[in-house]
Amino acid sequence: MRNPRSSVAFTVVIGVVMLVGAVVMAGVLLASGAPTAIAIGVVLAALPVGPLIGCYLWLDRYEPEPRYLLLLALGWGAFVATSAAIFLQAFDAFALGSSQARESVLTAPLTEEAAKGLFILLLLFFRRAELDGILDGIVYAGMVGIGFAFTENILYLSQAYIGVDNHVGGIESAVALFVLRGVLSPFAHPFFTAFTGIGIGIAVSSRSRAVQVLAPIGGYVLAVVAHASWNGSLLLDGGTGALPAYVLLMVPAFLAMVAFAIWARRREGAMLARSLTDCVRRGFLEAGEVPWLTRIPARKAARTYASKVGGDEALDAMKEYQSEAIELGFLHHRYLRGTAPAQYQALGEAHVQKMFQLRPRLVWPQTAGAVR
Repeated sequence: MRNPRSSVAFTVVIGVVMLVGAVVMAGVLLASGAPTAIAIGVVLAALPVGPLIGCYLWLDRYEPEPRYLLLLALGWGAFVATSAAIFLQAFDAFALGSSQARESVLTAPLTEEAAKGLFILLLLFFRRAELDGILDGIVYAGMVGIGFAFTENILYLSQAYIGVDNHVGGIESAVALFVLRGVLSPFAHPFFTAFTGIGIGIAVSSRSRAVQVLAPIGGYVLAVVAHASWNGSLLLDGGTGALPAYVLLMVPAFLAMVAFAIWARRREGAMLARSLTDCVRRGFLEAGEVPWLTRIPARKAARTYASKVGGDEALDAMKEYQSEAIELGFLHHRYLRGTAPAQYQALGEAHVQKMFQLRPRLVWPQTAGAVR
């Protein structure tokens, strides 16, 4: 079973780091613009956040990640990754005298993707049991990227409102920039960091030591390349190359990533069915329960029936039982593949014991013993 002290220590350390990052970013924001500009930047930057989070929560429906870890990922992106990237880029400009173009195409992708990807890497080392594969890597990468884009957009939008580098400011400039960053490319940072998440997800799923080392590195390299390519397109011909690059490269690449994520989610559903079927063979649950656990519409139907027949108590029991069974299924899959975490047995026994305790309170939607 997961060590409670280790869990608390991890959360506390990440929380302290986030607090420091929040203080740094607050100082940066206050130094970068007037209160009105910051307020407008916050409002505009917040608009795409909800829909983006909703998309990743939709992807995460088979085995929902702990909400506190998703919040930590958002906070890491918003405060830690942004402040670390700003510090490293400022150091590069001061120590190496890099030009603005070099910072945009080289320094920013290297530092920002490293700062964002570090959170998923920390999960790999300290919360390995929470990472079950590629889809988890994409979800955590998405949350970090959303948080990073939110804070970065505040900076850019507030500066656009104030007006910098001989550009006229005002609400029109801020809205025009919002259309580019918040409407046309709100997925940019989650998309870039998804490559790092995929690499780490591959590492978790592999028994090969070489893959476990090289996959995260390869994912990070692809994240940097994608980020640098997008930033570079914004500099072509004074920025006129941005639209062709967006239409011909960014949109197709993003759609390909979406298709890949949906495929990964469907693959997880099939994997969960195989894993839980093997759990049935080992006596961990009943065969008739599997269909109500492996398909999302069936899960909802089981909860609706439990609520209708047994009220809130039966609904709560069904939700908890489904959650425990799904966690067991993913954990058992990793055991079958030979990639289970070190504490696999204790974790598995805890899930089975909790399911045993919940079973008397369950109300399954069965008719004459048949299960859909």
